[in-house]
Amino acid sequence: MKSRSFVAALLRMTGIGLLGSAGVLLLPSAAQQGELRESSDATIAIVGGTMIDGTGAEPLTDSAVLIKGERIVAAGARAAVEVPADATVIDARGKWIIPGLIDAHVHYSQSGGLYTRPDVIDLREMVSYEQGRAGIRQRLPATFERYLCSGVTATVDVGGPFWNFEMRDIAARTPRAPRVAVAGPLVSTYEPEVLPPDDPDVIRVGTPDAARALVRRQLAEKPNLIKVWFVLGPGAVREELVPTVAAAVAETHAGGVRAAIHATELETAKAAVRAGANILVHSVTDEPVDEEFIQMVRERAVIYTTTLTVFEGYGKVLSQNVTLTDADRACGDPEAVRTWGDLATIGYPPFAMSGESRNLRIASANLKRMQDAGVIIAAGTDAGNIGTLHGPAIHREFELMAAAGLSPMQILIAATRNAALVFSAAPEMGTIEAGKLADLVILDADPLADIRNARKVSQVIKGGTVFEDAALRGPE
Repeated sequence: MKSRSFVAALLRMTGIGLLGSAGVLLLPSAAQQGELRESSDATIAIVGGTMIDGTGAEPLTDSAVLIKGERIVAAGARAAVEVPADATVIDARGKWIIPGLIDAHVHYSQSGGLYTRPDVIDLREMVSYEQGRAGIRQRLPATFERYLCSGVTATVDVGGPFWNFEMRDIAARTPRAPRVAVAGPLVSTYEPEVLPPDDPDVIRVGTPDAARALVRRQLAEKPNLIKVWFVLGPGAVREELVPTVAAAVAETHAGGVRAAIHATELETAKAAVRAGANILVHSVTDEPVDEEFIQMVRERAVIYTTTLTVFEGYGKVLSQNVTLTDADRACGDPEAVRTWGDLATIGYPPFAMSGESRNLRIASANLKRMQDAGVIIAAGTDAGNIGTLHGPAIHREFELMAAAGLSPMQILIAATRNAALVFSAAPEMGTIEAGKLADLVILDADPLADIRNARKVSQVIKGGTVFEDAALRGPE
C-alpha cells in the first residue's frame, strides 16, 4: 500500500492536494432498466415543447422537431414544420428539448471506484489490475447505459490503453450506448510508478523520435484524438520536455488528427498551446490565467475543457466524506460507489483534501475568466477517476460551472455545441438543426431557470432511437 506521503505527492502533481478528516458514505438505491424504441426510417415528430437548440439562440416555445431515420430533417416553430400524417408524435407540451449532452473528457478504462488508480492509492493487494480490468470490461454495457440515463448521448475518451479502440467498436454496435470518440495511450513526459504489465494507459516517451513513433503506432488505429500527458515528474525541467511534446503534436497533425494535451499548470499550458495543442483537456489549476494565455488560446481557437468535479471526486472519497446527488443515485454505478466505503473498512486513515479546494477555486475563477474572454469552453468531467462516476458526473460538473459564474445557457452550449467540437472537428451533433444526427434530450423542467433541471430527463433520443422513461433509471 502506498504511503500517505506518496499519495500526497502524486495528487499534487496532478493538481490535487490533501490533509485529513472523516465522514459517512451514503449508498444509492438499486436502479432499474426499461425498454427503448429502435430507430428506423420512420418519422418521429416532437411537438409542443420549448426548444433550446444549442446554438445560443433564444429558446423557441411551441416548437417542432422532425426526425427521419437517424437525422433531424426539420426544427423550428410548430406552425412552420409540417408533420406527416404517418409520423409518430411525441407530445412535448410542458417540456424542454435540448441537444444530447456530451461529456468531453472521460476514461472508460477506469471505473470511478476506489481501485481504479493504483498510481494514486495502491490497493492492488486487495484488487489486482487484472481483476479491475476484467470488471470494467464486463460492466461496459452497463457503463454505456449510465450515460444515456444521464442524458449524455456522446462521450470523448481522452486516453486509455489500446483496448480503447476495441471499446469504441463495441460502443458503435451497442444500441444502448453513447457515441464514443477515443484517444489511445497517453504520449507521456512522465511515467507513473505503477503501470499494468501489458497495454498500459500511459506510455512515457523520452525523446522526440520516441514520441513520433508512438503517435504513428496509434495513427494506425484511426484515433479521434492523440493525447499528450505533459506532466513534470520529479526533477523534470519543462523546457527540456517541450521538444518531445512538440514532436508528438507535429506527428499527430501530419496524420490528420488533432492533439489534446493535459497541461494543468499555467506555464505548461502556454507551452502546450505554443506546441500546437488543439484541445486543453483540463482547466489551469495552479495560478490565475493571464492575458497572454487567454489571447493565445482564443486566437488559436484552442478548446478549453472544464473538469472541475474530479477534484471533488478524489476529495470526497479519500477524506471518507461522501454524499451522493439524486443523479448519482439514479444513474451512477452502485458497485463503484460501494468500493468507496472500503477505505474505512480496511482502516485506511482518511485525508482532508485542502489542496483540492484550492485548486478547484483557482480552476473555477480561471474558467469564468476564459468564458468571459470568448474562449471555446467544453464541459468535461474526467469520469472514471476515483469518485467521478460515469454518466451522472456531468450534472455535478454543471453545478460547479454555475458556481464559477457561468449562465445556464453557457453551460448547455459547453456541453453540446462546444463539446461536439472535441468529439469531432466537423461534428454532426451538438445542435438541433436540420441535417444533424437526432441526438436529443427531453426534460421535465427548464434548464435555463436552473441548470440542475438538466437532470430531470424524461426521454433520450440517440440517432432516432427513443429511450422511454423506464429506460432512464439506470442499470443494476
